[in-house]
Amino acid sequence: MAKPIIAIVGRPNVGKSTLFNRITGGRVAIVDDKPGITRDRLYRNATWLDRSFTVVDTGGIEYKSDNAFMGNVKKQAGLAIEEAEVIIFVVDGQTGKTSEDEEVAAMLRRSRKPVILAVNKIEDKKHEELLYDFYQLALGEPVAISATHGLNIGDLLDQAIAHMPSEQEEDIDPDTIKIAVIGKPNVGKSSLVNRLLGEERVIVSNIPGTTRDAIDTEFEVDGQKYLLIDTAGMRRKAKIDDVTERYSVIRSIKAIDRSDVVLMVIDASEGVTEQDKKVAGYAHEAGRAAVIIVNKWDLIEKEGNTMNRFDEHIREELGFMKYAPILYISALTGQRVTKISELVNFVAEQHSYRVNTSVLNNLIRDITHITPPPTDKGRRLKILFCTQASTNPPKFIIFVNDPELMHFSYQRYIENNIREHFGFQGTPIRFAIRKRKE
Repeated sequence: MAKPIIAIVGRPNVGKSTLFNRITGGRVAIVDDKPGITRDRLYRNATWLDRSFTVVDTGGIEYKSDNAFMGNVKKQAGLAIEEAEVIIFVVDGQTGKTSEDEEVAAMLRRSRKPVILAVNKIEDKKHEELLYDFYQLALGEPVAISATHGLNIGDLLDQAIAHMPSEQEEDIDPDTIKIAVIGKPNVGKSSLVNRLLGEERVIVSNIPGTTRDAIDTEFEVDGQKYLLIDTAGMRRKAKIDDVTERYSVIRSIKAIDRSDVVLMVIDASEGVTEQDKKVAGYAHEAGRAAVIIVNKWDLIEKEGNTMNRFDEHIREELGFMKYAPILYISALTGQRVTKISELVNFVAEQHSYRVNTSVLNNLIRDITHITPPPTDKGRRLKILFCTQASTNPPKFIIFVNDPELMHFSYQRYIENNIREHFGFQGTPIRFAIRKRKE
């Protein structure tokens, strides 16, 4: 099932990004004392008490601002709130309740979503009396936290998990390949879905945001069953500006989590954009098999090496996804669309492929003989044993004398040789480096 979404919202400079980094264990969001530094919506997976979820960090909401970005920030925060299962509303305990906090609180009450009020910057017991003003926001009992020092973050997450829906497995035939059609708005996802299904099951329009909800449809090709997840997921509006399009990733995140294979759709007339990189990056990090679909190929003027130049552009811009095959299509005319199911079958098979342990270790022995492992301060890395721990995506455990001696370039050398000998086209590969006594 898709991971639940937790959206972190609040006015600028209350510590939302610091809390985001604290929960997710990373430093993805930009943290700065200057108000309004986080204008993009960020998302990252996290786990608490064996529950996995996705945390979304939003820009600070200001109702009384002439800032040109503020209308866009409110839009993207609104989108995050609409898609979230749980909302953490962060306020500044040392500044106290403000009129803008009251405005945000009113918006959250109207959403009818579970809201946890996190009063940040409560560094010690003497600051707890600062909590009482925030009861007036009518959002339940405030939780005193310090995102900077990590105080009471566990209590905050305990409450968040309590509001999450219970985990349920989807009742789908295990032989069915689940496909998520992903990409930014207006690249032709709905047209591609219709072409694959052979009927008008999804509204097609050149207005970004026509498809309001993810629509699951089962279909079959040559005996193979598929579940197709159309993930346009934008708002039904007659006019949607470019900024709103930039914040349309969150429904794709939910669909990616449910999928086996993603079709990453790119507009041939635009090439790879920053939004494409974000969506593709999430699919890669989620470990999904992938096919890169370059749509609207019929609109491109061709020369002798046009496709090769596009290949180079895509491989350069999506360097983390070099394993994914590229297919040039036109959803409008049907050009090469029939090849998609063949590629989906292929990458799904590669995604679940398992290498025999003895064969794998023979390869490791041969390639380390050709290019010996690196040394560091007189100590040489020794690879003692390798095994494939799991599939979907393939994960390999490499036992070594000292994990710190494994340089990323040598791990990449191992990965390149595994791919060369065993395939794994269309799927990311994961590695775990473990210490083992010699």
